[in-house]
Amino acid sequence: MKKLEQLYEGKAKKVFATDDPNLVIVDYKDDATALNGKKRGTIEGKGAINNMMTNRLMQMLEKNGVPTHFVEEISQRETVVKKVTIVPLEVIVRNVAAGSLSKRLGIPEGTPMRKPVIEYCYKCDELDDPMVNEYHITAMGWADEAQIAQIAEYALKVNSLLLRYFKTINVDLIDFKLEFGVTGDGTLVLADEISPDTCRFWDADTHEKLDKDRFRRDMGGVEDAYNEMARRLQIEE
Repeated sequence: MKKLEQLYEGKAKKVFATDDPNLVIVDYKDDATALNGKKRGTIEGKGAINNMMTNRLMQMLEKNGVPTHFVEEISQRETVVKKVTIVPLEVIVRNVAAGSLSKRLGIPEGTPMRKPVIEYCYKCDELDDPMVNEYHITAMGWADEAQIAQIAEYALKVNSLLLRYFKTINVDLIDFKLEFGVTGDGTLVLADEISPDTCRFWDADTHEKLDKDRFRRDMGGVEDAYNEMARRLQIEE
């Protein structure tokens, strides 16, 4: 497969065309951002860790009935994926109160939820990714009712599978963000990534944070946290 011109560069990844119009190559960067791009830095080695972790998890999800954009890992930082039109929503699944939910509702961080919570945010950095509901989504034409129902079903299934998976390495999945896309033939698939950039991971015993919150909150030990998740998942750079 031939890597052609760069199509897009985001905060964490670059996307390149290939000689197959239905496939693109995603190249993961070490650049780090938080607060919708207002805070910037570098986390050494995170591109490779996020790429390989995402690919492993997406393959596991595929085997369990969740369609994804994953096709083939071609290097530590590069992966071939299906070309999709991204649904302009961040789909957030929460198992434990943390981050913005704790601030909005005045709930102490670490409070377990009685059931998983799904939230939707409109993907727009300029507006700080405002929270929206199903009425906004259908009214604006970002997704139809059938797609929203499918997204919610997949999101809860992903949550159930990931909770069990991370328990095996003594990690609690606090919350995470998903993105979905539509392929050329109209299939809704899981896209983007699943990594310490997009998930809150806490050690199940100590509650030590093993994710981008360490960068976001100036806690230090950022690279160590990413490397610890890679070690537990037996991902080798």
